Amino acid sequence: MSNAVSGLPVGRGLLYLIVAGAAWGTAGAAASLVYRTGDMGPVALSFWRCAAGLVLLLAARLPRRRARTATAGTLGRRARRAGITGVGLAVFQTAYFAAVEATGLAVATVVTLGAGPVLIALGARLTLGERLGRGGLAAVAGALAGLAVLVLGGGGTTVRPWGVLLALLSAAGYSAMTLVTRRWGRDGGADAAATSVGAFAVTSLCLLPFALAEGLFPHTDEPARLVWLLAYIAAVPTALAYGLYFAGAAVVRSATVSVIMLLEPVSAAVLAVVLLGEHLTAATLAGTLLLLASVMGLAVAEARDARTRAERPLPA
Repeated sequence: MSNAVSGLPVGRGLLYLIVAGAAWGTAGAAASLVYRTGDMGPVALSFWRCAAGLVLLLAARLPRRRARTATAGTLGRRARRAGITGVGLAVFQTAYFAAVEATGLAVATVVTLGAGPVLIALGARLTLGERLGRGGLAAVAGALAGLAVLVLGGGGTTVRPWGVLLALLSAAGYSAMTLVTRRWGRDGGADAAATSVGAFAVTSLCLLPFALAEGLFPHTDEPARLVWLLAYIAAVPTALAYGLYFAGAAVVRSATVSVIMLLEPVSAAVLAVVLLGEHLTAATLAGTLLLLASVMGLAVAEARDARTRAERPLPA
């Protein structure tokens, strides 16, 4: 069950993605606490998330860094990949925040996360030759249905066309980031740590002017609490989660990646009930169970397919 190029077992890649999706889901609860602590805006929060995550990743890489000579071609390739991934991440995050403001959290979440698997499945089929099969298509459909029930089940949503377009733009940025990571993994050029560092560096530069316009430094009566919350957001749902995401996305089929990452709203819903006092509704429970069943089904199918490929005899 190992990817022939990167050496990371597919089973471990699936586990990385599951942990990353669950960790991403904690960011929303932490962000809501940040907003209650001061007047920090969403773009400034996104900037500090990426900038602090970059510092943590650089600090983690220093003890393991080995002296090596890189050619101009290698440096150029790394710079291009960092630029592509960083722009994709910046578009993903910024367009999503704008969609939330334009059409509300529920619709923005459903359109962004729902369009992602569809765009990724189409892109993987056209550019990578990856096929889902009937079982995979059923799992994707079930996951999207679960997402819709989970997020829209409470009703009271308002759909605005401009917000939907922004959410689709966010989904396109996320899809591009996932597809290129998978392509680099197949070509032997995926380095999860380097990809994460490069992406956060580019994203921070892209977000900085917008964060300055919004207000980079918030006003708060609880600075210590705000710093701890920002440190958590930078460490767990950012540095840790994206490092695991880029590692897993390099060895797991792109459509499977997109469905597993739908664990984010499941994790967020659980935290909302447990920590924020929200009520567990029938829609929340039904959507969560449907999403989990779809994710588990697709993950098992991915692992079985990888095992079959590994056991297939090499041509004489």
